[in-house]
Amino acid sequence: MVSDARAVATKPFHPWTNGQVERMNRTIKEATVRAFHYTSLGQLQSHLKDYLWAYNSARPLRALKGKTPIEFILEQWQKEPERFYDDPNHYFTGSNT
Repeated sequence: MVSDARAVATKPFHPWTNGQVERMNRTIKEATVRAFHYTSLGQLQSHLKDYLWAYNSARPLRALKGKTPIEFILEQWQKEPERFYDDPNHYFTGSNT
């Protein structure tokens, strides 16, 4: 009988089994709902949008070899623009434009 180690994987529609997703969810919660009181859903949505923008534009990630997600996307655009539907530069504000 052959054991198949590949069978142990994250099940679709069960993200709580994935440790990376759980860690990111905890990071977002700690920076938003556990740190601030929101008087409306709109306030939470606005803050969450701002937090995710800051996270993606300022935090280098090991999985991306020390680049921020935005740096990684723009680097891929430079290497293989044919893989993109649109120029990603106009989606990012700041020094990238």
